[in-house]
Amino acid sequence: MLRVGLVGCGFMGQMHATVYGQLANAELVGVFDASPERGQPFAEKHGTRYFSDFDALAADVDVIDICLPTYRHAEFTLRAAAQKKHVLCEKPMALNIEDAEKMKAACEEAGVRLMIAHCIRFWPEYALLKQIVDDGRLGKLLSINLTRYGEFPHWGSNNWLADESKAGGGALDMHIHDTDYALYILSEPKEMFSSGSVDEKGVSHIFSTFVYDGAVCHLEGGWNMPPGTPFKMAFRAVFEKGAIIMDGGPMTIYEVGKDPVVPEFPKMEAKGGGNISDLGGYYHEIAHFVDRVTSGQPFDVTTPDTSIQSLRLTLDEIAQVKKRAGA
Repeated sequence: MLRVGLVGCGFMGQMHATVYGQLANAELVGVFDASPERGQPFAEKHGTRYFSDFDALAADVDVIDICLPTYRHAEFTLRAAAQKKHVLCEKPMALNIEDAEKMKAACEEAGVRLMIAHCIRFWPEYALLKQIVDDGRLGKLLSINLTRYGEFPHWGSNNWLADESKAGGGALDMHIHDTDYALYILSEPKEMFSSGSVDEKGVSHIFSTFVYDGAVCHLEGGWNMPPGTPFKMAFRAVFEKGAIIMDGGPMTIYEVGKDPVVPEFPKMEAKGGGNISDLGGYYHEIAHFVDRVTSGQPFDVTTPDTSIQSLRLTLDEIAQVKKRAGA
């Protein structure tokens, strides 16, 4: 039984804590949050203990799960590694490459495991799309559109997401999901073009095109839609022998000469608020982490190196947007 300490009792902490309650091989031993007013009721809700001191929590667990604002990721990863604790850390890995490299090095030197929680790689529909790209059943992937946008997320404590120095803007906080997924299915692009909108929060909406040999990926993401706009995550993939679409409805596979197929995925309800209604991606992500730490097997879906790669490419996109905008 893997003993887990959760750090950060906000929206994403709720998602992670709910998953631990459904895993047979992990126990949520306690939670730490700088605010007792937030941490105590959170702990009671999830049937665990609230710790007002991080070091006391770390001393009692095998794993530290970091669900803090992005600007705290490096600090608490290094603190966990110093106490020889395995680390699961929310995305993005860090605000800059220097901090990300420090996180990786600290965990390697301490002999502990580090995984960054890039949940889209584990999201059932996206995982199936990756499988179909790899097995070639629809032929070569020719093009893919990846879309993710909604209104500005107001659930961050002290409105930290509005501070670019803490969150990195909408491109780093939200769009990185799809940049990471493009790298997962197509690897590093040969060419990249990015443009978008910049405001006081950073890059708030972004359009990117990644060019590959024989394939192209178009990405759109942002958080500057009007209040009340439904959150949207969608993809459209075109292959030599078909297409796969998820856009406002269930994922549907269109194969030449066959009837459309709608794959069935078990749904796991999320009740933590925000824009997430299904825990599926979080469940598979955390279950993978727990299984691989317990068994000693390597992570084979996302690694510190792939997380640094997606951070670097997203930062390059942001730099292009700002240059074009004169920001």
